[in-house]
Amino acid sequence: MKKINQISKKALIHKMRIYLYFLFIASLFTSCKKSFLDVAPDNLARIENAFTLRAEAEKYLFTCYSYIPDDGNTVSNPAFLGGDEMCTPIVSRSNSFAANIPRGNQNVVNPYYNYWDGTNESQSMFRGIRDCNVFIQNMKDMTKVPDISLDERNRWIAEGQFLKAYYHFILMRAYGPIPTVDVSPNIDEPIENMKLSRMPVDSVTNFIVKYLDMAAVNLPDNIQNTANELGRLTRPAALAMKARVLVLAASPLFNGNPDYTSFKDKKGVQLINTTYDAKKWERAALACKTAITSCENAGLKLFEFPASLFKISDSTKRQMSLRNAVTQKWQNSELIWGNSRSNTNNLQLITVGHFDGRNGRGGNAGAIADVGATMKMADQFYTANGVPISEDKILTFGDKTERRVGVQAERFNNILGYTSSRYNFDREGRFYASLSFDGGVWYQESSPSRTDENTYNIQSRLGGTSSGTPLPITGYFCKKLVNWKFSWGDNNSIGIERYPWPTFRLADLYLLYAEALNEFSGPGDDVYEYLNRIRIRSGLKTVQEAWTTYSNNPGKYQSKDGLRSIIRQERTIELAMEGSRFWDLRRWKTASLELNGNVQGWDIQQSNPILYYRQLTFFSQRFVGPRDYLWPITENTLLVNENLVQNPGW
Repeated sequence: MKKINQISKKALIHKMRIYLYFLFIASLFTSCKKSFLDVAPDNLARIENAFTLRAEAEKYLFTCYSYIPDDGNTVSNPAFLGGDEMCTPIVSRSNSFAANIPRGNQNVVNPYYNYWDGTNESQSMFRGIRDCNVFIQNMKDMTKVPDISLDERNRWIAEGQFLKAYYHFILMRAYGPIPTVDVSPNIDEPIENMKLSRMPVDSVTNFIVKYLDMAAVNLPDNIQNTANELGRLTRPAALAMKARVLVLAASPLFNGNPDYTSFKDKKGVQLINTTYDAKKWERAALACKTAITSCENAGLKLFEFPASLFKISDSTKRQMSLRNAVTQKWQNSELIWGNSRSNTNNLQLITVGHFDGRNGRGGNAGAIADVGATMKMADQFYTANGVPISEDKILTFGDKTERRVGVQAERFNNILGYTSSRYNFDREGRFYASLSFDGGVWYQESSPSRTDENTYNIQSRLGGTSSGTPLPITGYFCKKLVNWKFSWGDNNSIGIERYPWPTFRLADLYLLYAEALNEFSGPGDDVYEYLNRIRIRSGLKTVQEAWTTYSNNPGKYQSKDGLRSIIRQERTIELAMEGSRFWDLRRWKTASLELNGNVQGWDIQQSNPILYYRQLTFFSQRFVGPRDYLWPITENTLLVNENLVQNPGW
């Protein structure tokens, strides 16, 4: 006690100020990835040096980019294994913390994927925001960085503004109401100024949109310097992100949610508006259409596989269009914004199948292919008639244990003469593009026949040419995530092509527009138009024709509720295993229903098809609503800053 009394009050205040600053801006937490420039917030000399010349300022800009989450990695992206699309054994090098989320193990003491503080497979978004603020402030000072042109200066500032908005969006998506940091506080400011309060979601939305609008003005339509700038931001990316933000704000989680009636800050301010506002959907629809126009003016369009490269069937061509819309390296007409920081090499190694027919090759070559799709994911895909398996009045899928043998007409999807589940036949093209299974065909560039005739396939029953370990516990491989140039080589080598993770692609934007427009004004030609663009690429009939002709609920697409169900299933199918459904179920406020079921698949330890095609349950998911719709804030953060309130249920 005597020793404490000897410390001056001024020193204590200064230490407390430093501690709070680092806590709220999250500068205490080191990144798991090295930045181009590690700048300490109170090291003024180093910050000033960073803006003396263009080359140094560019390093700081890259530091701002360095906080972008590695969303092409199952370890750092909870949306892969945290929902109901994909799964892995609980003991696996592929899952990290993600496998705990669907089991209901999120916690307040040390949360998984802690974007607030920057722990447990996440960087702090507040630290990223702070670096963006420093960058923007210094680049706006015309006395700094004298060797840069005005156009390039404005472009760099716009990139900083986008990233600042994006990091706020990541926080809002996870936590809902968050503090908005327009200007990072100076370390010498009073402690009370650093104790930020959470802002209402509507205010956070407007804050993010303001910065995206500012950024869009000075960002280029396309990346011209493709040798050095791929992955940098563009105007279409900014407008597409604005659309995504406004759709989130208009969705049921944040628009008229009665579960949050008592969710207020310590001054009594309502943090999530519980009154439904249809105009939020109108605003979102307008933003989507503006973004679509910007994308199409910049030359973006749905990706179509160039069949002239190889002689393949129309069926395989359509599948390759979807696969390459996700895994094409950069020459992808559909890619609005690719995350070049994502190491998709590892994503491919943990999802690829032994399609070359050499038993156990994956384990010998370094692959850990135990991440697969759930049977529930397989359920989502339409029949060959373009309607849900539960609605098709011609094709029946009631008995998953029923078996069939592949015939000549099905040889591009199912192995000719091979016994597989009836469930794996008569499905739409996206089923075969996204998944592979025992008895499925897997076309790759290295096809021995150079065509899709007599090409690679999967025979994964015990003792089959594709069996061995490891394998997905469900029996379904995530084919969609594997680049078509992946190959198994000799001497335990692998041929693999890394691709940028598609943070945003045009199909996603089309579906957001259809959703927003239906929610605002109901079914109409524009809604059908953008849904059908995606369906036609996949070889399906239009929504109108498919439901009228093949569905036992033919009028479904004509009502707002029915079309909403169709749009949501289209998003689940088109964006399968890309990380969208994890967040979609939350914003739609349907996670309580969807994420409390069993994770199921086939009995992969069997060689006899009668025994193999038995439906097993591997574990049960647990989602507690309304608690699990929003991430918890750590208890320690709440103790340090008494202005913050915890999310409901935590």
